[in-house]
Amino acid sequence: MSVMHPGHGQERADAAWQREMREQFPIITAHPDLAYLDSAATAQKPRAVLEAAQSYLTTSNANAGRGTYPWANRTTELVERTRRRVRGFLGDPDPQRSAVHFTSGTTEGLRTIARDWLTSFLSDGDEILVPFADHRANLDPWLEAQRLLADRGIDVRVRALPYQAESGDYDHRVLGQAVGPRTRFVAATHVHHVYGGDMNVHRIRAAVGPDVPICLDAAQSVGHLPVSVAESALDVDFVVFSGHKALALPGTGAVWARNARGPALEPGGWRGTPNTVGIASLEAALDWLEAAGVERIARWTVALATRLTDGLRHLASYEILGCQSSLAADSALSLHQRRHGIVTFRHRGIPSDDLGFILFSHGFMVRADSLCQAGADEKKDGSVRVSLHVYNTGDEVDRLLMVLASLD
Repeated sequence: MSVMHPGHGQERADAAWQREMREQFPIITAHPDLAYLDSAATAQKPRAVLEAAQSYLTTSNANAGRGTYPWANRTTELVERTRRRVRGFLGDPDPQRSAVHFTSGTTEGLRTIARDWLTSFLSDGDEILVPFADHRANLDPWLEAQRLLADRGIDVRVRALPYQAESGDYDHRVLGQAVGPRTRFVAATHVHHVYGGDMNVHRIRAAVGPDVPICLDAAQSVGHLPVSVAESALDVDFVVFSGHKALALPGTGAVWARNARGPALEPGGWRGTPNTVGIASLEAALDWLEAAGVERIARWTVALATRLTDGLRHLASYEILGCQSSLAADSALSLHQRRHGIVTFRHRGIPSDDLGFILFSHGFMVRADSLCQAGADEKKDGSVRVSLHVYNTGDEVDRLLMVLASLD
């Protein structure tokens, strides 16, 4: 299944490994006739995560930081241990300086940075660069921060990150032209939730210089491919992700803050009861992902996505969104330039929502709408998104292609 063509031995090893991984997802094995292809919306949960949640609720359920008895102490330690686990999972090079704050997910995390950090960091006349064609969760909070500052008489200019029309990637060729002497902050996305591409965030750091804070929406990368905040890899200041997209329970997310450029992040408001069972599930999910091998998961899902685009490109009725240079299985593009388990397309004659219903009638669960993309018109920009994870198989992709070909 590998697009890198490592040889039959590696392919057989990957296939055997994948079968073992798939067996660990009860909801998947309980429905062998259904193909779950919506992992970019939420990922399914391995047995180890479900057991960790049940174990916590039946042995230690208590509030964190608000008691002196053993259950409360164990819960407090769980929260702090999971903070350390997040740092370790992200390869934090300076864990004594950084901070991890738990949220309900990526959306709340980005909004926390916008309201509680960015509004205190910016001054009149400053500029920020933000994405206008990524997920709305990575646009609306920055516009909200601009409005909050305007209410205080502080004028901040919001500028758009430039895009390449042909691929949906940031246009790093002209990025430097968007950066000015008053650029104080950049928000970016690691893997695009529609196009599936790595947005090459390391090039943003090169364009904006060493002093501008960068916030990274990692909802589609953490848990799907290796993510390292070492300065030689992703020299960003915030990484925000959702636990439920990384195999943990819903209602759990995290903000990692480097706390090296600008003030330390301190979420505002009274800190109420954290989602302790969600935090327990997140710790278990990160443990499971590390044991399974995130790099191996990425190789598997990239191979599945390439298998799908390679088949779709021969069907005249379909338009595949995103980079057109990486559709073929024999494309020379590297692993990191291909679609990371996300393939989005349109049928030239069938509306996306109708196509979604048709596919479900054949046992395929996909996302079919405007995908929460900023600037998209749901009536005219609807599309079908197939998003894959370690529990998906080449057979599922082949069966999907057969159904799509019957509608060509």
